[in-house]
Amino acid sequence: MARGRTAGCSLDRWIESGEFRFDKLVIRGIDNAPVAEFFGPGILEPETCLVHGEIAGGDGYVELLHARIVTGMEGKREMPIARFADGEYAFYDGSLKCNGLYRQAESVEAIRNALPGHIADLKYLAEKGMIAPVVYPRNVLRKRKGMLSFLGKASGDDSARKFLDFLEENGVELARDNYVPFFVVYAYLTSPRFARAVDGRKVCILNSDVNLDACARWFGRSSSRPELVAVPMPDSYVATRWASMREDVLARVPANSDLFLVGAGVGALNVCADLSRRFSIPAVDAGHVLNLMNDLENKSAGPRLYTIHK
Repeated sequence: MARGRTAGCSLDRWIESGEFRFDKLVIRGIDNAPVAEFFGPGILEPETCLVHGEIAGGDGYVELLHARIVTGMEGKREMPIARFADGEYAFYDGSLKCNGLYRQAESVEAIRNALPGHIADLKYLAEKGMIAPVVYPRNVLRKRKGMLSFLGKASGDDSARKFLDFLEENGVELARDNYVPFFVVYAYLTSPRFARAVDGRKVCILNSDVNLDACARWFGRSSSRPELVAVPMPDSYVATRWASMREDVLARVPANSDLFLVGAGVGALNVCADLSRRFSIPAVDAGHVLNLMNDLENKSAGPRLYTIHK
C-alpha cells in the first residue's frame, strides 16, 4: 500500500498544506455523553482530533481500520496497530511521568536503554501497520496553568507535538495509510462490526488479566463466538524489559491464531510488532477494551471516549 509523505517537517506545515486537518471525529452509533457525565465536559476536547486530508471523517477511518484488519486476518498479513497517549508521550520524552495507572519504567536510564528497540518498532509500525496517537488542539500547545483537559490534567501542553517531532527525528513518517486517530481503535473494537468480523476466528488475548468466560460473554452480547485463547503477560515494565520477556511469551502463542489483542501499556508497541513479525497476522493494542472484555472497567479509572455505542 502506497505511503504518501507528510508535507513539510512539522505539524504546522502539515496543517497549512492540507495534508492533515483538525476535525471533529464523528462516528455513527457512538455516544460520548456518559463519559462527559463521569469526567466533566472537558473530556470531550479530543473529539476534535488530527485527521488526514483524504479521509472523510470518523466513519471513513472505521472503514479503513476494518478493511486493514480483515484483510490481515484473511491474507495472513503483518498488521501491527499501536496507540499512543499521555503515557507513551512521557516515555519517549524520557520522563517517569509515564508511570500512571500502570508501572511502565523503573528509571530514566531504563527508558533510555529501551528507546532503540522502540524506535525500530515504530519504523516497522509505520511501514506495515498503523500508528494511533491522541492528537488534538490542546495537546499541541504550550502548557497554560489553571485549565483542565483530557483526564483532568493541566492543559495547553505540547506532549503530542513533541511526540510527532520525536517520530520525525527518528525517520518515522505519518501518512494516509499508516495513521489512525487513537479513539477510532476503541470505536471499532467495541463495535458489533468487529465482533462479527472475528466470529468463528481464533483470537489470542495477551494481557495480565484474562477471564475467558467474561470475554466470551462480552462477544456473545453481539452474537459473536470467536475461539478465545489467553496468553498471560507481566503486569509491569513490559516497555523496558520486553527483550528479556519476548521468547517466553511468544512460545505460548498458538501459531494458528487469526488475531492478537494486546494489553501491555507502553510496551504494547513492542509486543504487537513482534507478534505481527513472527506470525504475520494483525496484532492490535486494545488497552481499555480488554478491561471491558474482562469485566474490569474499574482498572481504567472510568469509561473512555468512543467505547459506548447507542
